[in-house]
Amino acid sequence: MIERQLQPLLHELVGVVLAPTSALGDATGQIRPTGVQGVFHADARVLSRAELRVDDRELEGLTRGDDGPHGARFVSLARWLGDPVPDPTVRVDRLRRATRNGLTEELRVVSTATVAVRATVSIDLGCDLAPIEVVKSGGAAAPLEAKTGQPGVITWSAEGITVTVTGAGADVLASAERVTTPRLAWPVDLPPGGETVLRWHLTVEDPRAVVVGPAGEPDWSRPEVTADDRRLVRLLHRSLDDLRGLRLAETGAPGDVFLGAGVPWFLTLFGRDSLWAARMMLPLGTDLAAGTLRVLARRQGTRVDPATGEAPGKILHELRRHAFALPDNGLRLPPAYYGTVDATMLWVNLLHDAWRWGLPAEQIEPLLPSLEAALRWLGEHADPDGDGLVEYIDTTGHGLSNQGWKDSGDAVRFHDGSLATAPIVLAEVQGYAHEAAVNGAALLDAFGRPGADRWREHAAALARRFRDRFWVDGRYGPQPALALDRDKRPVDSLTSNIGHLLGTGLLTGDEEDQVARLLTTDTLAGGFGLRTMATDDAGFSPLSYHCGSIWTHDTAIVLAGLARAGHRDAALGLAEGLLAAAEGFDYRLPELYGGDDRSLVNRPVPYPAACRPQAWAAASAVLLLQAATGLYPDVPGGTVRLAPLAGAELGALAVSGFRLAGASVDISVDRSGHPTISNLPAPLTQTPTVPTQRHPTATRR
Repeated sequence: MIERQLQPLLHELVGVVLAPTSALGDATGQIRPTGVQGVFHADARVLSRAELRVDDRELEGLTRGDDGPHGARFVSLARWLGDPVPDPTVRVDRLRRATRNGLTEELRVVSTATVAVRATVSIDLGCDLAPIEVVKSGGAAAPLEAKTGQPGVITWSAEGITVTVTGAGADVLASAERVTTPRLAWPVDLPPGGETVLRWHLTVEDPRAVVVGPAGEPDWSRPEVTADDRRLVRLLHRSLDDLRGLRLAETGAPGDVFLGAGVPWFLTLFGRDSLWAARMMLPLGTDLAAGTLRVLARRQGTRVDPATGEAPGKILHELRRHAFALPDNGLRLPPAYYGTVDATMLWVNLLHDAWRWGLPAEQIEPLLPSLEAALRWLGEHADPDGDGLVEYIDTTGHGLSNQGWKDSGDAVRFHDGSLATAPIVLAEVQGYAHEAAVNGAALLDAFGRPGADRWREHAAALARRFRDRFWVDGRYGPQPALALDRDKRPVDSLTSNIGHLLGTGLLTGDEEDQVARLLTTDTLAGGFGLRTMATDDAGFSPLSYHCGSIWTHDTAIVLAGLARAGHRDAALGLAEGLLAAAEGFDYRLPELYGGDDRSLVNRPVPYPAACRPQAWAAASAVLLLQAATGLYPDVPGGTVRLAPLAGAELGALAVSGFRLAGASVDISVDRSGHPTISNLPAPLTQTPTVPTQRHPTATRR
């Protein structure tokens, strides 16, 4: 039998991150030379082994937990040492912390024994500098030979990267048989009841990395939250810690901060992910949005290049130091890859929403040429066959075959399970395009630029085409198709994609009501959130990447759209699913998890290769908090609307430290659902709050 090379599992691994550095090890703290374990810097594994032993024996793991936003503590026992009694008398605490350019570990050996303890503590190390895509594909790289010289110092060098490990007071063992597995060793002599602390640290010099860690603290606010539902508070705190660790900047432009997509596979600039995460974070300030917009504007496409997917005005999909290749499935992406159908519209929509939240005009005006270029892409390059709908196709044979957010090769499937053939016209992308045209027109008008009427007409025509082409008769009444295929046939599976249409303006009020009804069926909403595909579609699998799993950000986006449109009960149902999932994942929500029914499994099932932490999953906590308070600002228009989810079902809630037009704003919602806002900056005024609950009913077309 030929053994398949499989993507390694990571759901049981413990991670620490301070971008661009991350580390993954097992539950006892060991970093073993297997799977995806290791210390990563940008897109290279800079340490493939860090195994702790005492007297050349492994410790017995007891527990582990977080230690600050970028650290983890592992507690283990050395039961063969100390007093010969049932209670353990020698324990080792291993404190691991990620740094911007490496890692530190502190080994605290504590004895409560009545006798002296003598032992040797050691760390076995290894370095392979495997590219992240090799690790992701289940491959391996040969371990590098270590170099020694100064006492307690080990180095490895290759591909322009230099990795240095320093262990103060340690002996270095790196003889011939240990040249690829060098050891740091410390002799330990403890008196009765004594303890000692040993330290080693890893530093990385990587001048060719395309991303760096920004200096200083995050520019966004960290609000104080009190809530009847404490899960919301815990989720927010953990998510903000993770988001702090995911901040990145481009090499050469450290002032423009964005969020790296996720650990371990995607800790770099991703157009779609970074844009969505920044959009979700707007209640905490506009600085992250501004940095993300500027970074992507600098790399906006200027020419037509089928090899990279670039086109004039198009926004980048992802950035790497070298080509990203997964040989098993034929994928080979260039270092700067533009194979995304939606990032350009999402860039426009982030610029618009940041403006509504108070991004100053002096930061918007330099981005207006990029706005106009993005709109030209929408009008001139997004619709190759000229039918008025936005579509995509990979013409290279080694790019992404699907270029929406569901970008796996089998993501676009008919109800019978068969795959759609490209070019593909995705439903939610038409919504993003409609929203971008309307939002772009508003910005052009506000800043005295020509062309707004053209884009309003473009949006109206797109809505008509969508209404004519996408609606089909489904199992629960009329529904928007997931997509149109090469022959413009509606792909008739029922998926979460339709939830992204809410609030884009593409649908009428009655159509939004019907979409809300579809989203609340048990086939989509019966798990811990919103399934990506309905359970009665033939392609459904609860552990399919995009055909039945639950994605945190997807659920949050749809939840927020339902809340804003007045579908309170539907939004509350998804909010409860997310909060229950958060509890099951120790409040670090992963990229995605299983779509199993809540009646069958009483906790969310991990998706074994999901990124965790992941930017738009962590930022979903902020979007959930915004929906709970119901804060919807229009700073240019001088108004703020409040329509909270919090109240009788979700409980009372108070938030101090939302940021609006640069000012700190406080919001409270009592158990009856009545909101109060204070510190609203002049000249903003609150519009009257009218609680609404839309009750969707089926409509026919």
